[in-house]
Amino acid sequence: MPQANLLDIAKLNGHDTIVGLIEETLTYAPEVQIMPARTIRGTSYKIASRVSYPGVGFRAANEGSVPTKSEFENQLIECYILSGAVQADVAVARAYEDGEQAWKDIESVGVMRQALIELGSQVIYGTTADAKGFPGLQAIHTAFNAGLEVDAGGTTGNNQSTSVYGINTDTQGVQLVFGAGTTFELGEWRIENVGSGSVYPAHVANLTAWVGMQVGSKYSIGRLKDATPEANAGVTDAKLAELLSKYPVGYRPNYWLMNRRSAYQLQVSRSASTVQNGVKTSNGSEIFAPLPTESNGIQIVITDSITSTEVAVA
Repeated sequence: MPQANLLDIAKLNGHDTIVGLIEETLTYAPEVQIMPARTIRGTSYKIASRVSYPGVGFRAANEGSVPTKSEFENQLIECYILSGAVQADVAVARAYEDGEQAWKDIESVGVMRQALIELGSQVIYGTTADAKGFPGLQAIHTAFNAGLEVDAGGTTGNNQSTSVYGINTDTQGVQLVFGAGTTFELGEWRIENVGSGSVYPAHVANLTAWVGMQVGSKYSIGRLKDATPEANAGVTDAKLAELLSKYPVGYRPNYWLMNRRSAYQLQVSRSASTVQNGVKTSNGSEIFAPLPTESNGIQIVITDSITSTEVAVA
């Protein structure tokens, strides 16, 4: 069942300006586009995650059963301030052929685009990307230690490694959380004197959001790690299938998150038996595999938020 994402929440909140900015820039952080989002009134809340079920077993007649119960762990989900300030020289804006407002719109799109790029990076790398933000998939996966991991075989020591994440985005899975009852807010434009020493008048506005990430189940994140350009260390359907085999029955990701290099490696791996330097056959049919959109029945989302400069993990 589809769930509301960042754009849906912005529309429900009636922020027309923000809706337009998100619509125009959301493709720069596709992982944000596919992740469900919700708002909370404050900036933090607790969730309870079940870690074990009550004991159940067969018994003989006239024998009792030992009373047991579920075990739960509490998680504190916190939102953090993501902000940016945008400014436009009044003289430059007035000189723009399409007018001052058009120039301010250009700057607004720019700051929103960068905010979503930063948010996408935080989703993957968390406090490694920005120590003042929320934990990301990489750290949360490590903390859960649920065994949902496959090593692609890369050993290169010059930071050429990358990862593929299998995530589940259902109600107990990976979700974005926005605090203070809203998503992003772009404040009213105002004119201020800016600069150090010498100053000039500029249109100024601030973009602000309280944002965090909730991962309710330890089976919501799987990772194919140490994929490199080395021989036999790239991304293949077989390695992703191996990762899928580690998920318990009843749990399964609904998205693969990977970068462009990983998608290319997967594409090449599917072409290995037929490709001839990427050319077409004599009858004009394409023999190089198309850009992959799924693997093992799970949709692929290609993002630049995952780098190809990770350090190989032992």
